[in-house]
Amino acid sequence: MQNKTKVLMDESVKEPVTMTGAQALMESMVNEGVEILFGYPGGAIMPVYDSLYSYREKLNHILVRHEQGAVHAAQGYARATGRVGVSLVTSGPAATNAVTGIADAMIDSTPVVVISGQVGSALLGTDAFQETDVVGITQPVTKWNYQITRAEEIPWAISRAFYIARTGRPGPVLIDITKDAQFGLLEYKYQPMKSIRSYTPYPIIDPGQIEEAARLINLSKKPLALIGQGVVIAGAEKELTGFLEKTGIPAAMTLLGLSALPSDHRLNVGGLGMHGNYGPNIKTNDADLIIGIGMRFDDRITADTKRYATNAKIIHMDIDPAEINKIIHADAPVLGDVKESLPMLTEKVSINNHDEWLEEFNACYRVEYERLIERELYPEKPDLTMAEVVRRVSMAYGDDAIMVTDVGQHQMVAWRYFKFRQSRSVITSGGLGTMGFGLPAAIGAKLGRPDRPVVLFVGDGGFQMTIQELGTIYQSKVPVKIVLLNNNFLGMVRQWQELFFDHRYASTELINPDFQTISKGYFIPSVKVTERDKLDDAVRQMVDEEGPFLLEVVVEKEGNVFPMVPAGASVADIILE
Repeated sequence: MQNKTKVLMDESVKEPVTMTGAQALMESMVNEGVEILFGYPGGAIMPVYDSLYSYREKLNHILVRHEQGAVHAAQGYARATGRVGVSLVTSGPAATNAVTGIADAMIDSTPVVVISGQVGSALLGTDAFQETDVVGITQPVTKWNYQITRAEEIPWAISRAFYIARTGRPGPVLIDITKDAQFGLLEYKYQPMKSIRSYTPYPIIDPGQIEEAARLINLSKKPLALIGQGVVIAGAEKELTGFLEKTGIPAAMTLLGLSALPSDHRLNVGGLGMHGNYGPNIKTNDADLIIGIGMRFDDRITADTKRYATNAKIIHMDIDPAEINKIIHADAPVLGDVKESLPMLTEKVSINNHDEWLEEFNACYRVEYERLIERELYPEKPDLTMAEVVRRVSMAYGDDAIMVTDVGQHQMVAWRYFKFRQSRSVITSGGLGTMGFGLPAAIGAKLGRPDRPVVLFVGDGGFQMTIQELGTIYQSKVPVKIVLLNNNFLGMVRQWQELFFDHRYASTELINPDFQTISKGYFIPSVKVTERDKLDDAVRQMVDEEGPFLLEVVVEKEGNVFPMVPAGASVADIILE
């Protein structure tokens, strides 16, 4: 029988070509500039994987070991590159396994397109084998989702999916494709999406808002800028630097915004929030003006909102109107892409310096260094601290690696002691706090940026949640460096139990496996460090290794992360020890 389908591999062909829905999906990926897919095959997505076989030279498929890992890897890729990450999963349990990654991408504004297979359209709603209503399940945690039941819908839906995922405030999109739509024929012609009625990803900036913000800045004596991931997403790092250097305003960083400004910039006064630096927290209530730039005033930043920035006017610069006045009332909202609004604001503000105000932050840092940082980096006790490990690894890479973390104590320590020279160097789960995020995200980051070293910091708890992705590292030869900070505890939960639950360590101590044996089983070189005098040589060995490497460091068993703003307290109530 003559084959009625044809794979469109010649990009110069402009006329419609007959092909299957599965082939149309692959061709649409190529047209969107996709180079890497993270996925796991199964029955309901099998036609797509069959078509993918013919696209091996154009689309590099990374076979993960779990669907959650597929989405986290796509997130890591997206965050490291600024491009849309793509995942392929089948129906039923595969689609539900992907939900955690989708939810994580939603709250952290990560552009991801997840393609899920679905049972045939005739079986929808019959509780067929491996049928789940993934569109209904993911509606609250996607920027847009859609179910395709006809092959003809695929080019339109995919172009729309990528446009929505990457524009405005980015986010995840899920496209669910029934199996018969994958087999069905269509006349394929691709048209990239350029606009959607009723969807305005880039609000028109109101000059009046710029004028009012500039007026407040020019009147301010103690302004403080809060820098979020929105600056990184917009690619507005140079615009931010220009604004800060003209005004002389000190800048504090959120967890996801951390690398938007180099760590050693004179106006960078450190991290914000529950485990942020001492100065940015206590000085929040001394400031007379707070300028939130591409951040959302998350509860980990504000603590008790009734006692937050009590003496300050608020300027809030954000692309998402839903964030304005959601948590903190803005006296001067500036709605728009900060890539555009920051230069407009910089043009209107006066040249200034706030050196005396900046010195107050520097004085706070000296207090924090003497009371906390020095003993964390240069401890007199025999047990290794997470801080000294993180700092030595950062220095070994010239403070210029991409830092990926899992979630927990190690995440906060890495945030505090890893340093940065360039943007898109921090990849971590912020809003959702997903344990298990780190390992697959590091894989995606390294595949997206093979030109940069990628270092993962992970705890023994989070590591075991997605430890199977070591198989992906081995099979795909991904040279990720893994620093496992092992304290045999679910450390962050244990810290709260110590401080607020009278040392009742309920179900937080871990009896761990031999991680060195596991690493050997995946053919990944590794070394375990238990003594301080062995640390530098082990770090050097990791840096020198061309391929993947696991550095396991046994750290103090009951170490705590300070500073800390207790739950329900004011940011001014931050404790140093």
